[in-house]
Amino acid sequence: MGTEVGDIPQFGFMPRVPLLTGAVERTEVDMKLGEVLFEAKLTEGNFQTQDSGLVERYCDLKEVFECRRLPRHGKQFFSYQLLRNVLAAYALNLHFCLLLDSRRPDLLEHWYRVMRCIRSTTLRTRCKVLTWQELVPSLPSALRKFLQVKYGIAGNSTDF
Repeated sequence: MGTEVGDIPQFGFMPRVPLLTGAVERTEVDMKLGEVLFEAKLTEGNFQTQDSGLVERYCDLKEVFECRRLPRHGKQFFSYQLLRNVLAAYALNLHFCLLLDSRRPDLLEHWYRVMRCIRSTTLRTRCKVLTWQELVPSLPSALRKFLQVKYGIAGNSTDF
């Protein structure tokens, strides 16, 4: 997946995503671990919307995505965080993984609406989705207990 034993997580990682102006945006990604950027969803309701003028300023937008197929309504792009994170993974030649709760199939649907618009098969295969429920069995017991108590997340769920 792009991680190795001994990789140190970098929380609040700030990749430099190139803009058409030649400047870079220092957007924040939840975590970088090895060669993977992670967006973790626990309590947030969605992936945010953003004005098309701001989204279209990304240098690689048209190279990375089939823009006319991206989810949007009028001048608002949906799933802005996902677009930004995929662009960051592309710019840094990294992988991207979305961590979400299997009890939120709506978030999974948002992810697939974005993923189907990624032009490059290579980049598409570097983008993954993983549920917290799939991850829980491999976590230390204290973290498993925390996720169970605070968020009601336990392993081996088949809610999808």
